[in-house]
Amino acid sequence: MAEAAVETTKTKPGWRTLAVSLKNPKSGYMALFGFASGLPFALFLGTLYAWLTEAEVSVETMGVFSLIGLAYAFQFLWSPLLDKVNIPGLRRLGKRKQWIAPMQLLLGIILVTMSLLDPKSALGLFSLLAAIGAFASATQDIAINAWRIDVADEEATIDILSTITQMGFRLAALVGGALGLIIAERIGWPQTYVMMGVIMLAIGFAGLFAPDADVEKRSAATVAANNEDVAELYLAGEIEPKTRNWALLAVGLLWAWAIGTVVLFMYRSMTYAPDLRPNPTEFTATYGPLIIFATIVVPAFIAAWLSKLKKDGNRVISHTAAAFNPQDVTFTDHLYRALVLPLVEFVGRMGWALVLILALVLTYRITDAIWGTFAYPFYLGELNYTGDEVAFASKFFGVGAIILGLALGGWLITVIGRMFTLTLGAALAAATNLLYADLALGGANMQAASDLMGFTALINAIAPFGSEGLARLTFTIWWENLAIGIAGAAYIAWLSSIVNKKYAAVQYALLASLTLLVGTLGRGALGEMIEDRGYYFVFIFTALIGVIAVVLCVLEWIREARTGYAGVVAPDTHDATTELAEPAE
Repeated sequence: MAEAAVETTKTKPGWRTLAVSLKNPKSGYMALFGFASGLPFALFLGTLYAWLTEAEVSVETMGVFSLIGLAYAFQFLWSPLLDKVNIPGLRRLGKRKQWIAPMQLLLGIILVTMSLLDPKSALGLFSLLAAIGAFASATQDIAINAWRIDVADEEATIDILSTITQMGFRLAALVGGALGLIIAERIGWPQTYVMMGVIMLAIGFAGLFAPDADVEKRSAATVAANNEDVAELYLAGEIEPKTRNWALLAVGLLWAWAIGTVVLFMYRSMTYAPDLRPNPTEFTATYGPLIIFATIVVPAFIAAWLSKLKKDGNRVISHTAAAFNPQDVTFTDHLYRALVLPLVEFVGRMGWALVLILALVLTYRITDAIWGTFAYPFYLGELNYTGDEVAFASKFFGVGAIILGLALGGWLITVIGRMFTLTLGAALAAATNLLYADLALGGANMQAASDLMGFTALINAIAPFGSEGLARLTFTIWWENLAIGIAGAAYIAWLSSIVNKKYAAVQYALLASLTLLVGTLGRGALGEMIEDRGYYFVFIFTALIGVIAVVLCVLEWIREARTGYAGVVAPDTHDATTELAEPAE
């Protein structure tokens, strides 16, 4: 029996599909979960520093607070736990909800508790709560991404749910960021954080009633063999225990090194004297790629080797030795399922197409990921705009453009198709770098286009505080963020479509981490290039890099059209005896 066919939408795409998807209760809960994902991110990594500044906390201490961002950067390190570990007494909520709802309620309690503290006099407890909050926020993000993939169906499609996730996240960034600052100016920071905490508590309570999918079902053959999670490891054709234990040892050592490196860094940062503390930015730039290489790239090669062994019938359990005895189950079997099997499944299912997929994952968001670090130096230092002007253009108009782009991207996915929108998003994201190149030369073309479209008159009417060049800056940021929204909606939908629902938490977290790898590696070189060549050259260069992503999108589009599927696997018809998913009819 073949492994599950691809999740496809049987209804004809168009306005009717979009309307049905938006009316489905899952879409409403997805909006709530997307908002719940973005709000703590904004509060812990953005507005919190404004509160600390007002409380006269030293800059050195705030540098230690930046460590909480590591919870988001390396969340994939504990993603296997969410796939395989159940919280006692909470499993009845659902496989994903047992993690989502408690984390949201915990975040609400933490935000309310922080509002009762003085950041300066109770700094130790305040920082501890912030660190726990960031960890809880990153954990709910893993579970929410997996939940979205699990519950997607022919009505609430993965494309629409992915778009709604991003819209909720961006709206929360606006509420927790710019709006949070405005509210705090009027009622104070403690009251603002109480308000945000109550919102998280309300979402956590509402999340208890969200639908959930049981992705642990087995085929009849597997259930008949045994109901244990590890039963499929002992079926004929699976890797023999000795071989998989050696693979587990190699992967386990790599993951242990990665986790130990992060823990050691945090220990040194929290306990060493200020002048001896490691730099968080340098750590992320230096060790971040190494950690991803150790936990994703090398294990992927090991998974490819195991997959080849299965395909060739080497070092696998024979038919005569396929009888399963529950007493054979060991702790290493569970570890293998958590760390190695998700990669073995993905590599085996994708085959050589994995090279194309990884190349696309590494390059798709590079144009905005690599440039984003230098945005404010460009606006404030190179173009000499004021902080208020940049905030107006990027926070209000920019966030609005992203939300509009996400909505437009979701509509395009539904009406025209996921791969067309993915390719279009890559092309637009690359092209917007040319707009910035014009801005670097003075922005004459941007100013002329803004005047022609009436954008300049609009900005002058609603922002009398701005300089003469505010319109062209806002105009450029508007189009860039619109493109980012379209690309983001398509990319999250595509990324969600290529993972197996059984291993959604691990596979999605690992692929999402790879998305940021090239950007992290390239920022140092890009900074030197800006110093040597200037911003104009860099914008032309990043636009050309974006063309690579466009070409890869076209190749992936051709691959999916020829094979008939993207790779999503439904969990309830899994058959461990078959290695690759068959194309959908």
